[in-house]
Amino acid sequence: MTEQLIYSGTGRRKTAVARVFLKPGEGKISVNNEDFAAYFKQELLIRQVKLPLVLTGTEKSYDVNIKVVGGGSHGQAEAVVHGISRALLNVDESHRAILRKEGLLTRDPRMKERKKYGLKKARKRPQFTKR
Repeated sequence: MTEQLIYSGTGRRKTAVARVFLKPGEGKISVNNEDFAAYFKQELLIRQVKLPLVLTGTEKSYDVNIKVVGGGSHGQAEAVVHGISRALLNVDESHRAILRKEGLLTRDPRMKERKKYGLKKARKRPQFTKR
């Protein structure tokens, strides 16, 4: 029984959470058991998801299996990028300088602001009437 090494990383953005698993292979990427190009339909998101693998030169070296939940398509794509970058660090620590320079290891902390009572949204107020 041959056991393969599987590297993992978790990426987050807004309310999206992506669990990424890398294993040696020929470069297939699947998101929620679906081809990633079919899952992320926009060309921009497809290029964005591939970016960490292209920068480190490992796009043909690993099969990437991703489970992503929550958020919208852009938030999910950014969570996937963060997760792939973290998994690549588990593979080889020398990738850190390349990924850090592109800002792929930093978790984007911006979240939606909570709604406050007495307001319509987080900051939008009801119309003021003088009389």
